[in-house]
Amino acid sequence: MTFEIPDDRRYAESHEWAKKTDAEGVVRIGITDFAQDELGDIVFAELPEVGDELSEGDEFGVIESIKAVSDIYSPVTGTVEDVNGEIIDQPELINDDPHESGWLVAVETESGIDHLLTASEYEEHI
Repeated sequence: MTFEIPDDRRYAESHEWAKKTDAEGVVRIGITDFAQDELGDIVFAELPEVGDELSEGDEFGVIESIKAVSDIYSPVTGTVEDVNGEIIDQPELINDDPHESGWLVAVETESGIDHLLTASEYEEHI
């Protein structure tokens, strides 16, 4: 099976993506097409609140599908600047469009995302 792996972002081995936004130092985070496919139909998402501090590699939320409950790990260290509220009401957006409308949080970070996997490295990983 072929998964969408956009090359305009970086990836964590735990199947989250991080993409720079227009705002200085702010990245959007979501789960990959591979991850949403593995989970199946997503029915619930628990996300952090604006202002919460995230540490790279630590759990920051939970996604529940009809098949499993899965933790979401932060690919960066920083402060939550925005949360995609549409996900709370429509968690299926993660299945429908994991790389755009299905984003989860935006985080202000000083570490950047260059330490994460490139699209081709992530493709090899999966």
